[in-house]
Amino acid sequence: MGEPARSKGVDDVPTPGIGEWGRVLERLKEEVGDTAYRSWLQSLRVERIDAGEAVITAPTRFLRNWVATHYADRLLTLWRGENPAIARLSVIVEAHLPVRPREEARVEKPGPSDTASAITAEPASLIEIAEDKGHLLAALDPRFTFENFIVGKPNELAHAAARRVAEGCASPVHAVPFNPLFLYGGVGLGKTHLMHAIAWHVRMHAPARKVIYLSAEKFMYQFIRALRFRSTMDFKDQFRSVDLLMIDDVQFISGKESTQEEFFHTFNALVDQGRQIVISADKSPSDLAGLEERMRSRLGWGLVADIHPTTYELRLGILQSKAEQSDLHLPQKVMEFLAHKIVSNVRELEGALNRIIAQMQLIGRAITLESAQELLRDLLRANERRVTIDEIQKQVAEHFNVKMAEMTSSRRARIVARPRQVAMYLAKQLTSRSLPEIGRKFGGRDHTTVMHAVKRIEELIAGDRALAEDVELLRRMLQS
Repeated sequence: MGEPARSKGVDDVPTPGIGEWGRVLERLKEEVGDTAYRSWLQSLRVERIDAGEAVITAPTRFLRNWVATHYADRLLTLWRGENPAIARLSVIVEAHLPVRPREEARVEKPGPSDTASAITAEPASLIEIAEDKGHLLAALDPRFTFENFIVGKPNELAHAAARRVAEGCASPVHAVPFNPLFLYGGVGLGKTHLMHAIAWHVRMHAPARKVIYLSAEKFMYQFIRALRFRSTMDFKDQFRSVDLLMIDDVQFISGKESTQEEFFHTFNALVDQGRQIVISADKSPSDLAGLEERMRSRLGWGLVADIHPTTYELRLGILQSKAEQSDLHLPQKVMEFLAHKIVSNVRELEGALNRIIAQMQLIGRAITLESAQELLRDLLRANERRVTIDEIQKQVAEHFNVKMAEMTSSRRARIVARPRQVAMYLAKQLTSRSLPEIGRKFGGRDHTTVMHAVKRIEELIAGDRALAEDVELLRRMLQS
């Protein structure tokens, strides 16, 4: 290609290769979407094009590794479509950062013995994220960024808190807004997404910061390994010298006294140094069984943010966003149907959408409301709301401000008898349990007692508007 082409970006004064690079980026942007383009590709620059080799730069080693692993092959293919003379593509770190030997990631066109579509990368040239500059990181999902997180009322506090923590950790002064940030909620509601998003933000904006993100199970494994190989000082140095420590599913260490002890001391050491800690669990600190009281107290020190079950509006927003990212034109009625029917968690919602995408792209069949129902029959059946008598008793007791124990007690005072009758009525309406089974769940009562309760509540709601509203509200809460 003659003289090397150098540029700080595709919009600068045109030099050889810059125009074709811009077209390559535009084509890849169309393929991967705006979000992925902004996250991974927008900051890439052309370093030079010389002797059949195109060299592009990334601002950080982390970004360079990610591009080399996930996009380099496609970049080379697209670039060769623009300029067949390009045989190799290298991704390097910008010159202001020192590059260790063999840290250049290179992709080459196939040699004579390769198939026409084969592209090989040097296997020793890539550095695993988990080893990058001593960071200990579980594999981070590129989809789990703040840009891809759909915010709604159930998760707005957790999202805002995670954003504040990420920005504080990436700021020059390394601000710690609250310590720890404790995220909790059920399966598939976004805890892990937010933790990944924090890690991505810090790695992109402050790559020199040391980040550790791993599960509580992996933390325990690392600790046991350190004990076995008598390297506990190395373990302590590694975990107590970080800028940001994130532990996922901390409920796993419940009942594991030695691991809790080490985690407790690690926690205190980091807090004393003003380092940020982020924890996730399936329950709030006060509800985590098997944790020492001092550990529960420490975990509740900072900000505890609950991620509530998704609402219909949030589920619909998630579906619309995912469909847009996949460039999928899905009928609005189908998305509304899915948002109504799949209420358990976001993972199942995404799984349903992936099935539909496969049906449309692999088989080439258009999706209608009827075909979606048929395709997702097993998933829809699993998501049918099954209300339990225990749930009914708990909800009714809370609503009428009586103790849960009163649902099964022998007290006949109206203040407890009426809520008990309402619970029996709802158990008959919302479950498939027989009258004797319902009676047994209410302190071993006879089935005739249940029949009387059902008949009595039916009579009362016909004439008592306040009670009718209470019963209807309870029904909706239980079925939502």
